[in-house]
Amino acid sequence: MANHKSAKKRVITTEKARQANRGIRSAIRTSLKKIRTAEKKEAIAAELPNLFSMLDKAAQSHKAGITKNTASNYKRKVHALLASKA
Repeated sequence: MANHKSAKKRVITTEKARQANRGIRSAIRTSLKKIRTAEKKEAIAAELPNLFSMLDKAAQSHKAGITKNTASNYKRKVHALLASKA
């Protein structure tokens, strides 16, 4: 266990960040699952703005391990899926 005040603070800060990142990652994965399991193109189109917003916010602040390239790759795959449903 941490002995110094700064090390104790770091443990607390890291845990808060871990929980926040976990929530963001979970929300993105849930949205992706809704899109991948959707039967109709309209359902995918309705979920797209929500997913893209979450990806952009995460990439902008480097949360949950999402970089701008990772977000871009997710968007590309979702657009391809949307095109294949047409």
